Amino acid sequence: MISVIIVNGGNYLYNLLLGRILGPEEFADAALLITFLLVLSFVAMTFQLSTAKFSVIFEKEIFKSFINITYKYSSITGIIFGVLMIVFSKQLQAIFNTQSSTMFILFGIGVPIYFIMSVNRGVFQGSKKFDSLAITYQGEMISRLTITLILIYTITTFQSSVLVASGIAISFLFGLIPFRSRDIEVTKKHKLPKAESKYITKFFILTAFYELTQIIINNSDILMVKHYFETYEAGLYASLALIGRVVYFVAWMFVMLLLPKVVQKQKDGESHAPILFKYVLYITLLSAAIVLGCFLFPEFVINIMFGPEYISVAPLLWKYAIATSLFAISNIFAYYFLSLDQYIPVILSALLGISQVVLIIFFHNTLSEVVIMQIIAMAILLTFQLFFFISYQKLSKKELN
Repeated sequence: MISVIIVNGGNYLYNLLLGRILGPEEFADAALLITFLLVLSFVAMTFQLSTAKFSVIFEKEIFKSFINITYKYSSITGIIFGVLMIVFSKQLQAIFNTQSSTMFILFGIGVPIYFIMSVNRGVFQGSKKFDSLAITYQGEMISRLTITLILIYTITTFQSSVLVASGIAISFLFGLIPFRSRDIEVTKKHKLPKAESKYITKFFILTAFYELTQIIINNSDILMVKHYFETYEAGLYASLALIGRVVYFVAWMFVMLLLPKVVQKQKDGESHAPILFKYVLYITLLSAAIVLGCFLFPEFVINIMFGPEYISVAPLLWKYAIATSLFAISNIFAYYFLSLDQYIPVILSALLGISQVVLIIFFHNTLSEVVIMQIIAMAILLTFQLFFFISYQKLSKKELN
């Protein structure tokens, strides 16, 4: 947990420094790359969470076959996404109004490495080797921060977005350290028993579907603002989103700890609801403190973190923090049910994610409208998650009786 706080703090510092060094207009392109990185992390998280779950369940030869098959498909997926990004770099430049298409090419080159890295992390997460897991995250974060800053301050002939993309791609290599090579057999053909293969496929599809909803909910606003608004306003919104999302970044460390614990409790036939209650309480208290701080001292927060160039967006800060807080709390419930193989919360998240996009499409005259649409969508999502949890608990008690 301490390590995740350090990593999230480092990633946050990385974003803040880019915002201060580059200014709103150039930061808009950098923020787009960071958003692409978050989108990539959600896609790759399907492999990481699946690996984490089945590292707990499978043993010996079945685990060995599983891990080799997972590495194979994660590599193929990474190559496909990377090639698509490179091939359509010009189109991406036109859609998101960026200064360069080269930034997408460089980013695409690093994508396959990120997917391999995610499977490696899943093994560490599932086996509760949090020291090794911590090193992979810290290596990625520290290298990205230092390499990007060195490139920006030493190379002036290239656009800042190209330098940021280079720093991100190189950091993926550092994220592979340490790499767990045990049980990997590239030349041998591996096959899983039919029952296990069916179970994995079911969980993988469910997780992939949920991660897609995470991409929509967590990143669609920045992508759409980059498309609908001028570069300067997009840069302002990126700074707003970064500050407001501190709740989500901290909530993620609880998700990292939640999934293996819930799976283990279920495997042992023990009650796992108390774990959920504890983590929801932590996130709720944290969220309330951050929203209050953003409401009372918005200009102070903006000025300290990004500087006076971004001060005009201060009135929206507490509202965005509310939207992010609602999402962070509902996310804890969603991952809890995901670890229990429950489908309905995932479908609910998908529907609300789509509704958020639709609302922003129809209501985006101002940045304030964009934020309010997110609050509405996330409030409805959390309400549904709570109702489902209550219904699930009642059903479980009836089955026990």
